[in-house]
Amino acid sequence: MPLDIYAEEIISQYEHPHNKGKLPKYDVEFHDENPICGDDITIYVKIENDKIAQVSFEGQGCAISQAGASMLTDFVKGMPITEANRIDYDKIKAIIGLDPGPARMHCAVLSMKALSGALKKYMEHKYK
Repeated sequence: MPLDIYAEEIISQYEHPHNKGKLPKYDVEFHDENPICGDDITIYVKIENDKIAQVSFEGQGCAISQAGASMLTDFVKGMPITEANRIDYDKIKAIIGLDPGPARMHCAVLSMKALSGALKKYMEHKYK
């Protein structure tokens, strides 16, 4: 598939993001930002039976960071926490459908870092 088709999906997700907005009820939230480029993401997660029942995000930034958050939140819905915690750089590239390269990788993984932070925060509070 040509790279421009992947770019079209990024633009589409950026212009019409899924799961954008604060959940009315959630168990944990986590904010992360990239001070280098100014992108920021807050992830909201509702957990049921150790699975991600609902997830949403708020944020601002470039097309890759915002589209990546949209695509990641679609991907992890219904996923067990343990599986979501194993999402890595390679999985993010597969989810967004392209390799953004070293200069833009921080944009692509921002939502992954926020999700990871939220799940860690949830687990710390759950097992206190």
